[in-house]
Amino acid sequence: MSLADELYRETILDHYHHPRNQGVIADPAVKIEGVNPLCGDEVTLYVLFDDGKISDVKLQAKGCSINMASGSMMTEAVKGQEIGEATEVIDLIKGMLTGKGNDDVELPEELEDLESLKGVKKYPVRIKCALLPWNALLEAIDTVK
Repeated sequence: MSLADELYRETILDHYHHPRNQGVIADPAVKIEGVNPLCGDEVTLYVLFDDGKISDVKLQAKGCSINMASGSMMTEAVKGQEIGEATEVIDLIKGMLTGKGNDDVELPEELEDLESLKGVKKYPVRIKCALLPWNALLEAIDTVK
């Protein structure tokens, strides 16, 4: 395993074992549930919007480590961002994982944990696991547009 692969693996395991922004928002603007029936992954996403920004986001996730880690990284990446900025990050991640984007895009320092998701591309059956929370967020954003 290369040093880069090892670092990616450590980041994913850290987010899996110590998920960020886990929980429930009592009165969310949007609550979205997502399920991957092929593997049993589930996410429930709670989002608050304020003045065109994602002011708070919480996630409850069940399933594999990729799904849970990706959701944790997603919440950290978009919390406090303008809706347009969050949508750009979603597009970047979806492109990175599906091959419809530029793999060589350098992420800003505050988003560098997301680079660990590049490793998922080596396992095509796991791509849907990684994208489940991102697709739920996109659905949440679409409800407020």
